Amino acid sequence: MDAYLDHLRVERALAPNSIAAYASDLSKLAAFAEERGVTTTEGVDPVVVARFLVSLDKGGLGARSATRHLSAVRGFCRFLTRERLIGADPTTEIATPRLGRRLPVFLSFEEVVRLLEAPDLTKPRGRRDRAMLSLMYAAGLRVSELCALKASDLDGRRGFVSVLGKGGKRRLVPVGEVALADIDAYLKGPRPVRAGRSHPALFLSSWGRPLTRQAFWKLVLRYARQVGITKPISPHKLRHSFATHLLERGADLRSVQALLGHANIGTTEIYTHLTPDHVRRAHRKAHPRA
Repeated sequence: MDAYLDHLRVERALAPNSIAAYASDLSKLAAFAEERGVTTTEGVDPVVVARFLVSLDKGGLGARSATRHLSAVRGFCRFLTRERLIGADPTTEIATPRLGRRLPVFLSFEEVVRLLEAPDLTKPRGRRDRAMLSLMYAAGLRVSELCALKASDLDGRRGFVSVLGKGGKRRLVPVGEVALADIDAYLKGPRPVRAGRSHPALFLSSWGRPLTRQAFWKLVLRYARQVGITKPISPHKLRHSFATHLLERGADLRSVQALLGHANIGTTEIYTHLTPDHVRRAHRKAHPRA
């Protein structure tokens, strides 16, 4: 397992969060196998893998999570086969659970405005929180991308931010004037950092370290409750809202794909869940016989 995780880290250049997820999923397989007396890779056969998946189902794991676990096990077993540590891949005959395609939850434009206006701009922490929320929505960033940004990644003069995305790929994303103004107010005002501590990260905690994903998640939840947003909320919902609002206002799918940093346009297509009212308005506006 350690050799496989090193392979993911060095040869496939996966992000630390992805490697941690693989490690967590595979450790469950190892624990399950050891409980049944299987202590070597040769003992990981189709029966062990199938029973492992059944145990996940009995434990209440959903189909989507089970699919993720199976993907981790498949990758591991293919690695073992290539390295000739096992004779045959035990996952070849195991079917992937069928998944329904869930539509992303997103905020309306009015809800986004309420969320962005929630932080108290008279306080340094409030200005930081406004800048983070504003940039995340303006650029459609993942929460890990937002928290990893360095001050040098932002080009305020030209209105771009350089984002390090999945697989170590960088992309340039334009940032609007409103978000740039919020970031400027945060950078020029008193910082929410204790004296004597500094870091190259753009957004810092009060201890002078990069704000964590978990901390940002909590502040999004707090502000959402503060302004009366009752639908399920998370930082990723701002990314969903960014993509949905762009498409509703006429952006093409390829442009949204590039802005989001999706390698496959099929991932972006889920945002074409525009409401019937929007489609009807577009039809009436564009069709000569509408």
